[in-house]
Amino acid sequence: MRRLAGKVAIITGAGTGIGQGIAKRFGCEGAKVIVDYIGDPAGAEETRRAIAQSGGEAETVLADITRSDDIRNLIDAAWNRFGSADILVNNAGMEVKSDFWETPETEFDKVMAVNMRGAFFLTQLFVRRLRDAKKPGRIVNISSVHEDMAFPGFTTYCCSKGALRMFMRNLAVELGPLGITVNNVAPGAIATPINEDLLADKRKVEALVRNIPLGRMGTPEDVAGLAAFLASDEGAYVSGSTFVVDGALMRSYREQ
Repeated sequence: MRRLAGKVAIITGAGTGIGQGIAKRFGCEGAKVIVDYIGDPAGAEETRRAIAQSGGEAETVLADITRSDDIRNLIDAAWNRFGSADILVNNAGMEVKSDFWETPETEFDKVMAVNMRGAFFLTQLFVRRLRDAKKPGRIVNISSVHEDMAFPGFTTYCCSKGALRMFMRNLAVELGPLGITVNNVAPGAIATPINEDLLADKRKVEALVRNIPLGRMGTPEDVAGLAAFLASDEGAYVSGSTFVVDGALMRSYREQ
């Protein structure tokens, strides 16, 4: 069964990592996908090609979600190419390591712009289109275990993900009467390019894995399955919650 057949999804940061995994899964599930990316188009094209090979349809769109014109173009692309959109996955994100007392304003502004501000205003435009068309919809934010769990050296990242948690909770209440569900998926340690420095250090990886009861780092596919459920009709009565995908890391983690 293709759970997302007939649906159109916009997925930010879909040229790599978790976003790419979600886009491929949605395509396999029957969705038509707008593949947002920034930077190198090769990853986005790989995503599009994989979706096409599975029998789906996709279009790549270069859009920086911190720019108002770009997010407008991203929303327009879904309506112009596929006639509408039903699902928005706010996946694009970034992190920068720095001691709190050394963190410059520019770093704070950049992390918040990508992780929170971009999601806020892209979601706003998406909701306006759904409201005007009197359509229900699904919003899935890719958050982090660090919306709740301390991460020394990454205060800007934690602040942005904590804000995304409250954003989701508030919108679940405010948008519920419009038939729009809103949920967060909070990955733990996932093997993606954002963690390339960690993955290159075997000792750090081994120390991390010792804190994960399931004994391994996660994969984008581990996250994608849950996102597909939340975006599907099976998740129609699920809203206002964060779903953790971390191999029980949060329950056993200790700083080394």
